[in-house]
Amino acid sequence: MEDSRAIANQIVEEELEGGSIGGENGVSKSCDQPSSEVECTNMLHKSLSFFHLYQPPLRKPMDYHAKQTLLLAYQSLGVVYGDIGTSPLYVFSSIRLSSPGEDDLLGILSLIFWTLTLVALIKYVFIVLRADDHGEGGTFALYSFLCRHFNFRSKLTIQNTRLESDANMRYYTRGSPIKSKTKNFLESNLTAQSLLTFIVLLGTCMVIGDGALTPATSVLSALQGIQSLSSGIKSRAEAMFADLGHFNKKAIQLAFSLFVYPALILTYAGEAAYLIKHPNEISTTFYSSIPDTVYWPMFVISTLAAIVASQSMISASFSIVKQSLALGCFPRVNMIHTSSKHEGQIYSPEINYTLMVICIALVVGFKQGVEIGNAYGVVVVWVMLITTCLTTLVMIVIWDINFLLVCCFFLPFIIIEGIYMTSLLNKIPQGGWVPFAISAFFLVIMLSWTYGRSKKSIYEAERKMSLGELNQILSSGTVYRTPGICFFCTDLVNGIPPIIRHYIQHTSSVREITIIVTVRTLPIKTVLPEERLVVGKLGLEGVYRCLVQFGYKDSSNMEGDDYVASVVAKLRHHLESTEEAQKLDAAMEKGVVFVMGRTILKANKSNGWLGRFTINYLYRFFQKNCRSAVSTLEVPPGKTLQVGMLYEI
Repeated sequence: MEDSRAIANQIVEEELEGGSIGGENGVSKSCDQPSSEVECTNMLHKSLSFFHLYQPPLRKPMDYHAKQTLLLAYQSLGVVYGDIGTSPLYVFSSIRLSSPGEDDLLGILSLIFWTLTLVALIKYVFIVLRADDHGEGGTFALYSFLCRHFNFRSKLTIQNTRLESDANMRYYTRGSPIKSKTKNFLESNLTAQSLLTFIVLLGTCMVIGDGALTPATSVLSALQGIQSLSSGIKSRAEAMFADLGHFNKKAIQLAFSLFVYPALILTYAGEAAYLIKHPNEISTTFYSSIPDTVYWPMFVISTLAAIVASQSMISASFSIVKQSLALGCFPRVNMIHTSSKHEGQIYSPEINYTLMVICIALVVGFKQGVEIGNAYGVVVVWVMLITTCLTTLVMIVIWDINFLLVCCFFLPFIIIEGIYMTSLLNKIPQGGWVPFAISAFFLVIMLSWTYGRSKKSIYEAERKMSLGELNQILSSGTVYRTPGICFFCTDLVNGIPPIIRHYIQHTSSVREITIIVTVRTLPIKTVLPEERLVVGKLGLEGVYRCLVQFGYKDSSNMEGDDYVASVVAKLRHHLESTEEAQKLDAAMEKGVVFVMGRTILKANKSNGWLGRFTINYLYRFFQKNCRSAVSTLEVPPGKTLQVGMLYEI
């Protein structure tokens, strides 16, 4: 019995140090008092539950009835398919043939047909859309999907949310020998992990940069009517995957299969039929093939449609950045939810203005538009190639599909997209270098932030406080318990951070009631008031923890007496004595202070010059100029104190 209680206490403390803090209803308890072995075991299991409340919430797919699905399918025509829908404006016009014959035109139409059918319809609509990360799509969503099934350990790897116990779950079964070998190779090879992460970040940055290239390409094509765009024949299908979070899977599939795909095929077939009789008008195919009486109305509609088309990749950029924020590899920017019904419909002012500046620079720098077209072609093909490779990895490791079926997917598409990619190599000097330059800009941002965050996590993991250390400091006679309540805003996900120790050691005082607050936003519109606060005792008497949960439409207001009163009311359910309740009431009368923890990284000389430059200049610049983790909290300014700590990495 004694051994059971000792083991239980030890594991509870180890879980606290690792982030699994809490107990029944969030109350920390021990097995020191006489109790049955069953009670100790139950207490142990309950003590591990609070950690899961801190885990990044998995987005559950919503159930849409037929009317909602049809409405979303209609809305996706502009946001998702506006880009590919305007492609007939310039695809045939981009073909540089002086006097094409009937065989040439039918060959071009055949190439367009099979590209739309194989790449857009079969690959993206029927296969890639299935590889969503709880409703989110895109290159980064594929990586996030993989991260939950791999134990990545390289320094470049993005935040790992996998638990060791997951290996025992049915969801993580060993599967086929091919799956096991692939998984073991990736988990044991740090170089492969870093290479995979770099490729994912490159693809992510290309999609973000595509948000600047698409408006320049689409609008100029509509305004000029004709443009020599070498990338015109490419199927713009990546937007439907990246924009998945804005709609739902079925709506996107219905819209493309039943409307967009047939409409495009008919339009291209009509243009080809016209050119067979009028081959000399290939440079103005679209506008020449329409009746003269509707020329100007179609010109206006085409221009407006091109403007709407630009929104597809801009929206995709917002989704990609949001996914990057969730895994901690992009500096914090403002994310505004534009819909109260659909969590994935978002807008970021900072990203929008950045894309605007890049777009204007591209239009001014490349006045002819040919170079922009070359740049767009390169970025589309590279993203398609990366998506094919990541989807193949998902098929092998997660879906556990037969190896022959995996080859039936990988080989045809890698050949098709490889041909497109090699055909554009000669365009790199003629504007094709632009997407690589834009990607390098965003890649520096993401790599610097990811590297800094990983160093910060390692530092905190090595120096986090144990429950025993916290109790020892608070019970020593050197720490004065100041009257009042202190809300210390920091993160308890990975254990008690060293900034708590730093604060206590340098102030030699702790409020009589100290509540360590962790804030997170859930992927729902609003959190019910009774579910907003999860509280529990932490360490000695007078020290508690509070998890504050907001929905994406909730106001994160912690000002006024209502917030304090609601937290105190929750704490009353977990008090163990009348004396403790009296101290809580007395502390409320003495006043409240909010303490915000802020850390600054500094690289020491043991790091190389690149590491020091990244930490001391790039990461610190982004940390200083971007939003902090608690910047959205509305706390009373007159009662707020910011505590900083220098992490010497």
